Amino acid sequence: MAQKLNLVVDQGTSFFTSFTVNDDGGSPIDFTGYTGTAQMRKYYTSSNSISFTVNANNTGGVTLSLSSNATANLVAGRYVYDVEMVAPANTTSRIVEGIVTVTPQVTR
Repeated sequence: MAQKLNLVVDQGTSFFTSFTVNDDGGSPIDFTGYTGTAQMRKYYTSSNSISFTVNANNTGGVTLSLSSNATANLVAGRYVYDVEMVAPANTTSRIVEGIVTVTPQVTR
C-alpha cells in the first residue's frame, strides 16, 4: 500500500523533495536495480502529465525533482501524483501518492 505524502511546488522555482520508504517491518527498502517513475496530472483522468525526475538508493531514500523551467509552465492549483518503482524482476509497486499544490509565482 502506498504512503500518502502531499507536496507543495512553488511555480517558477526548482523543486526537490526526499523521503524514505520502509517495508512492513520498518526497515528501509533497498532500491538497488529499481527504476522509478513519477507523474503529476491535473486530474486522474487527464491525458497531459508532468514527469518528475526520480532517484532512489539502497537505504530506502527516494528523491523527486522538477526544474525551474518545468514548474514555470505549471498552472497554479491542485494536482494528483504518484511514484512507482519497477523491481529488477519487473514487478511494479506504487510507493507514494498524494496531492500536489502549485503556488503561483509573483516574481517573473
